[in-house]
Amino acid sequence: MAKAIRYYTFGAPEVLRWEAVEVGEPGPGEVRVRHEAVGLNFADTYFRSGLYPARLPAGMGVEAAGVVEAVGPGVAGFAAGDRVTYTGSPLGAYSTERVMPADSLIKLPAGIAFETAAAMTMRGLTAAYLLNRIYPVKAGDTVLLHAAAGGVGLIFCQWARLLGINVIGTVSTDEKAEIARAHGCAVTIVYTREDVPARVRELTGGEGVPVVYDSVGATTHRWSLDSLRTRGLLVCFGTSSGRIPPIDAMDLVTKGSLFVTRPALADYIADPAERAALAGELFGHVDSGRITIEINQRYPLDDAVRAHRDLESGRTVGSSVFCL
Repeated sequence: MAKAIRYYTFGAPEVLRWEAVEVGEPGPGEVRVRHEAVGLNFADTYFRSGLYPARLPAGMGVEAAGVVEAVGPGVAGFAAGDRVTYTGSPLGAYSTERVMPADSLIKLPAGIAFETAAAMTMRGLTAAYLLNRIYPVKAGDTVLLHAAAGGVGLIFCQWARLLGINVIGTVSTDEKAEIARAHGCAVTIVYTREDVPARVRELTGGEGVPVVYDSVGATTHRWSLDSLRTRGLLVCFGTSSGRIPPIDAMDLVTKGSLFVTRPALADYIADPAERAALAGELFGHVDSGRITIEINQRYPLDDAVRAHRDLESGRTVGSSVFCL
C-alpha cells in the first residue's frame, strides 16, 4: 500500500498526517511514478499554513525524483523504467508513489542521483531563471543575494561564480558565512550584527547594486530597497520571514526610480522548451561537477512534522530531502 503525507486543515506542522493512500492506474496523459527521494522546500510550509491556497484535504510537496512505473493512454516521451524528476503542481510529492500528469516530468540523466535531483530541481531551476531570465546580469557585475547559505543560495553562488558575477550574500551566522563563501559567494554580510545597506554601499563605492535577489521578504525588503543603485531591480522571489508589506510607489521614486518584480518559478518553466533549456543547463553543470549540491539534512518521509519545524526555525543549511 502506498503512503503519503496529507493535511485536512491549515496550521502548524502538527497538521501533517502520514496515511495509507490508494494510487490506482494512470489515465490519459498521466504516469505513475515510484518515488526514490522527495524534496523539502520552504514553499511547502506556505501551503501547509494556508499562505498559498490549496483545496483541502490536500497532499503535500511539489518536488520529487523516481522511476516511471506505468504510463497512461496518449503519453509520449516516457516509458516504464525511465528515471525522472519534477517540480510544480499538483501537490502530492510527499508520497511513496503517485499518479500525475506526464507533462510535469523531466527526464533525469543517469549521472545524477535521485537524492541530488530531489534536492535541486526546484532550487536549481530557480537559480537558473534568476540568473538567466530576470535581469541581464553579466560578468563583472556585483549583486546582492539574501539567504546565501540556503538551498537556492548555494546553487546561485556557484553558478554566479561560473558566470563571473560577484555575489554579496547575507547570512545569519558566521558558520553560514563560511559555507556561502566556500560555494562562491564573494563577500558575506552577517545581518544579525552588520548594517546591510551600509555595508553594500561600502563594497560598491557608494553606488549600490543593480539587482537584489530576496527570498526572505518581510525582514529584508527595506534593506533590499536601500541597497539598490539608481534604476536598480528588486527581485522578490520568496517570503520565508513573512509577506512583503505594501510598497509605496513614491519610495521607488525617491530611492532612485527603482523597479520591483515578484516572479514565480511556474511561469518560467510552463513552456516545455524553456523548461528543457533551463534544466539542460542545470543538469549539465551538476553532472560535470561544476555545481555541487549540498544535502545537509535527510529525513524519513514519515517525519515531515520534524522536517517542517527545522525548516521554519532556520536550523537547516543548504538543501534537505526525504529519503524513501
